[in-house]
Formats: sequence, structure tokens, C-alpha cells
Amino acid sequence: MISPDNAPRALYIQVKEYILERMDSGQWPPDQRIPSENQLVDCLKVSRMTVNRALRELAAEGRLVRVQGVGSFVAHPKPLTPLFEILSIDDEIKSRGGEHTATVLLLEEEKAFPALAAVMEIPVDAPVYHSIILHKDRDNPLLLADRYVDPVSVPDYLKQDFTTITPTRYLLKTVPVTDIEHIVESVIPDDATRKLLEMETGEPCLVLHRQTWNGNRVSTHSKFSYPGSRYRLGGRFKPLSDRMPVGRSV
Repeated sequence: MISPDNAPRALYIQVKEYILERMDSGQWPPDQRIPSENQLVDCLKVSRMTVNRALRELAAEGRLVRVQGVGSFVAHPKPLTPLFEILSIDDEIKSRGGEHTATVLLLEEEKAFPALAAVMEIPVDAPVYHSIILHKDRDNPLLLADRYVDPVSVPDYLKQDFTTITPTRYLLKTVPVTDIEHIVESVIPDDATRKLLEMETGEPCLVLHRQTWNGNRVSTHSKFSYPGSRYRLGGRFKPLSDRMPVGRSV
């Protein structure tokens, strides 16, 4: 039973803590259905509104998966994407026992618009290769990769079958990377991105902006969108001597 006497923590927070304690201890492992709203109301002696808010927030935080008409299930821990490395998404998924699939939404040559030309340091209307690819773990969308590629650096980019090899894997074996810039932000996605990633309305995206160089030439300019409730970005590194790391990583 949860009591109002446990103030100042709100009742819904106490309900969340009750659920999290059982999840984190392993009593309720991943994929297990937790007690229903009615069962939690009866067990904890709180209102249905309180339980519903706790479940909604845990789902938004990625700790629960709610299935309409079925119930709430313990979610698998969020995968951690390395922030200071370039790894292929299929390797990340397979390392967790998943199965990578990809859908190519766009793969064509375009002309560089002014903002893109400025960041890629090329003339306006210069040719660029553009790909948009949705990556999934089985049927679960994890990454929307929007990438511009320099044709001079990677002339055969458009000839690849990116359902059998990821662009990252192909690029890493094709063009040397001398510098990398990473910028991460949290944004509310547009409707198209939200639908492709099967996100709830109002759920934020973790967006990783990556630019790579080969010498003085920009090779790629990319935007990677991850569902905020299903992904983490992080990294571990050591300073160089007594100084902070140098380079373009942010």
C-alpha cells in the first residue's frame, strides 16, 4: 500500500518507484506483463488516475511498453550508442541479439542548396548524393538516417544496395576519415519522422548530427534521428595528457 503520509513525493511518483523497484530487482523481467491498472489500484490503494499517470510516464521514459487492450510490459533496457565512435547500426543491433533490416526511402543525386553547400564547403547547386534510410531491429524502428555524400569522395555511393550493406559500413571501407564532428540535440520530430519511427505524439527525438572529413574535404553530412524513449547516446574517453581531447568532436 502507498500512503499520502510519504509526502513530499507525489503519489504517482511513489507508484512509479514501486514499479521500478520490481523491474530493477528482476522480479518483473523484460517482456513480462505487469499487473493491470485495476490490480495496481486495488494493491496500492490509490486512484486510477494516479496509476494511469505513473504508467504513462514510465512508457514515455521507455521503461514500459503499453499495448492497447492487452496491458503494460517491461521494456528492454535502452541500447547505448557510442558517441565518440562510428559504428554500423547493424553491428549495434546484432550485438544485442537483434536482427537488422533497412528500408531505403531515398537514394539519388541532388543539387546542394545554400545551407548544405555552406556546411559541406562546396558551391551552391554542386551535385551531392542524398540517402534516407530507415533502420529497424526486426519490426522495431530505431534509426532514421538522412545522409548527404560528396560524389568526389564516394563516386559509387548510388550504386550500392543499402538493404544488404549499411552506408556506414560501406563508407568506412571506402573513404578514409580524418576528422569527425558530432553534435547532439533533443528535438520534437516532424510528423513524417514521428510516423516512420513510430513515436508517440510529443515524444522527443535524440538527433545526432555528424560530419566527416577526408583531409580538407567534407565527405559526409548526416542527421541521425533516434526515438528518445528507446535510445541513449554516450561515450567514454581519456584526455590527451593533461589536456582535453582535441579535434572536431563536440
